[in-house]
Amino acid sequence: MATEDPSKGVVTLARAKEIAGTGHLWIYAGFIHAVRGQPVSGDLVDVVMPNGRFYARGLYNPDSKIRVRILTFHEELITPAFWRERIAQAVRLRTRIAPETTAYRLIYGEADRLPGLIVDRYDDVLVMQTLSSGMDRRKEMLADLLCEATASVRVYLRNDAKSRSLEGLSPVTGFLRGDGGTTIEVREGAARFLVDIARGQKTGWFCDQRENRLAAARLTAGKRVLEVFCHTGAFGIQAALAGASHVEGLDVSEEALVLAREHARLNGVQERCSYRAADAFEELRRLEHTGTQFDVILLDPPAFARSKQAVPRALSGYKDINLLGIRLTKPEGIVVTSSCSHHVSDTDLWKAIGRAAQDAKRCVRLLEQRGQASDHPILATMPETRYLKCFIMQVL
Repeated sequence: MATEDPSKGVVTLARAKEIAGTGHLWIYAGFIHAVRGQPVSGDLVDVVMPNGRFYARGLYNPDSKIRVRILTFHEELITPAFWRERIAQAVRLRTRIAPETTAYRLIYGEADRLPGLIVDRYDDVLVMQTLSSGMDRRKEMLADLLCEATASVRVYLRNDAKSRSLEGLSPVTGFLRGDGGTTIEVREGAARFLVDIARGQKTGWFCDQRENRLAAARLTAGKRVLEVFCHTGAFGIQAALAGASHVEGLDVSEEALVLAREHARLNGVQERCSYRAADAFEELRRLEHTGTQFDVILLDPPAFARSKQAVPRALSGYKDINLLGIRLTKPEGIVVTSSCSHHVSDTDLWKAIGRAAQDAKRCVRLLEQRGQASDHPILATMPETRYLKCFIMQVL
């Protein structure tokens, strides 16, 4: 494996006082004063202060708003040994924190100081996304190092994320190492699930909600549960395995519900789980009209805000869905509600829930505030690495 090329250019910072010492791993175009040399997309560059003092070393892309993704703040060589140790550190962490599952995020980009690289492990298969030009150019080397670190022989590329277009990259999917089937059975605690790495959401599965699913399930024994935006039924299956008397799942996608029903059969809880295709807002209003109520309601909607501009509308959506959920909850029942919108803060989401409770004329109290699973660690200097909010509440 060849030694990494030396830095191909020097990027001089502008507005350096706003950046210096923050530890943020992205340098936007507006913070760059000048570029020396002729670095092309994916090249390694040095970043210097206006006085010429070294600041960082990272991967350059002249076509992206994020011009440099920082790898290190030290003047160290970016060799195969550098990449090997960063990957090994990520693997060591997951070995400690995810022993009871065969589906977890192995590398979480910036949080693992590997900006632009996502790797999820599903049993013996690694699913990789190279979301920056620098990582994409090194995907062959990274695949080799990942196989070496994990003893896996199969690496599947899911480079179909829309964000790649912002880096000037085209969509690509398929096996990069090995071959075989693309439906993988995984274990999450006592539950078994099927992950479609070729066609499933994200890289095939929502690993980030794993710990929240297990936490919610602990409150469902003997209870009637409504799982809204159920997708392939993961929250509800865990509830059924924990002893829920019945789980009713709603999702707009009949294709997802086919897999939800298969998951119920796979886990032996099909007699206590039912699923139907429906628009969540319309169906919850219909259930309210009929006077139906549940002991536990699980709300896991898709991202309502994909930009800062969308936040006001998103908060209105979160308020409405939680209003309906609260109204459909029996006294002393539980609502588990989530938001995967990075741009929606915990505070704003909780305020929206408070307004929903007021409109419902119900008292709501927070039992537990949660976030993304620990295999999605949050880098202190990168608020972008924190996105998932999950509130477990009691409705009185």
